[in-house]
Parts: sequence; C-alpha cells; structure tokens
Amino acid sequence: MALDFPPFEPGTVWLVGAGPGDPGLVSLLAVHALEHADHVVHDALVDSRIVAMAHPGAVIESMGKRGGHASPRQGAINARLIELARAGKRVLRLKGGDPFVFGRGAEEALALAEADIRFRVVPGVTAGIGGLAYAGIPATARDCNSSLAFVTGHGQDGDVPDGFDWDGLARGAQVLVFYMALRQLDRVVERLLAAGRPADEPAAVVSKAATPQQSVLETTLGRLVEDLAAHPVDPPALLVVGGVAGLRRQLDWWSPA
Repeated sequence: MALDFPPFEPGTVWLVGAGPGDPGLVSLLAVHALEHADHVVHDALVDSRIVAMAHPGAVIESMGKRGGHASPRQGAINARLIELARAGKRVLRLKGGDPFVFGRGAEEALALAEADIRFRVVPGVTAGIGGLAYAGIPATARDCNSSLAFVTGHGQDGDVPDGFDWDGLARGAQVLVFYMALRQLDRVVERLLAAGRPADEPAAVVSKAATPQQSVLETTLGRLVEDLAAHPVDPPALLVVGGVAGLRRQLDWWSPA
C-alpha cells in the first residue's frame, strides 16, 4: 500500500531528526524530506550516509555545532533557515537525534514562527533511547526503574547546569541519562554522590552511540572518573546511571561493523 506523505512545499522548513547514528533509524518522513528538499542544512553529528540520501540536485550545507570547535552561532543558523525559506526553497534542517530533545530545535522553530515561516517538525530517535539500546542498555526495565530523567550535562555557559535541584534529581529518578556530560563528568559525579547516589551504583558511558565507532565503558558511579581517565572515550557521549546499566552484560546485542 502506497503511503500518502505530506507535500514538502516551497518556502517551508522541515526540522527533521536523523536519530543517533545508524541510517536505518531515520523515519519514512525523514527519507521523504531528503528526497524532496532543495537545500539541506545539517548538523555535524548527522551520519554522512544519511546526508547522502538527499536527491542529487539538493544543495548540502553543514552548519553543525561541536563543543570545543569553531561553530556557527545559533542566531546565524536561524537566520540562514529564514533566508532560504524566503527565497522559496524547500529547506530541510537535518538534526542529530530528535530536534526537540537537547537539539535546540525549539529555538529554530520559534525563530521561524516569529518570521512567519511555515515549518514541520519530524521527530527522530533521541540518543538517550536509541543510543542506549545499541549499547545493550534499556532506558527502563521492570525490575530496575519506574522513573527516568534526561539531563543536559552542561548549561549555556558550558559549565555544569545549576538551574535545577541536584538533590531532587538524585532522589527523583531511578535512572539518569546525561547528554553532553563528558567535559564536566567529574563534577556531575561529585554532585550525584554528594546528593546521595550510592558509589556502587552501575554506570556506563556510551561513546558515538549507534555508529561504527561506538564504544562503551561499564563501571560504577564511584569509579567512573578513575576508569574514564584510564580508558578515555571520544565525544559525543552519553552517561547513564542506574540499575539498567548493569543489564548490559546480558543484553549487549550489537557489534559495530
């Protein structure tokens, strides 16, 4: 049965999630957008095989943001999307993971709305779900947790975020998944331990999740900083703290090609 996809109209912007890495995780709507976009503006972390799915006539433009590297400012990205849409282009803003989960997609959508540019949001598989699954770590498991928190590892200034209650966070969710926490990991661990999380609690760091370069460090919260110093990993990386991290020894199903 043929699927009836919405038309990708000139002068509009689609904010599309590309998932955590594996091209097989992109949605059918994402493929439809890639096949019809005039101009693709993609993040640095989007797999090149996904970008290559764009139709041959599309213009490909990288406007990715990477911590510690020279990157376009968010305002410049917003302005570029508006400029292209006003020129009558079908604009695909291709973002790693999900646009609305620590992807600054909301900022881009708000800028488009304020500029009276029509847009569509196509959700993607966020790394905190898909990336953990590829590491053999379920986000929830019946015998481990009934609560889950997604947390950014740094604030707007690049430091550990202080805008929430660390004690409440430590007590409030049985499993914690930190995005972009690698640079501040020692301080994150310090605050969690000070807030009462046990030192022997299972923890894992998943580097380059769902890509051929994926690696996983299994440890405990108390040993995390020491073990990571001995076995460093590259960003982007996820930190997961909680009983589900201890299930990997039974559930490690995927071997990167």
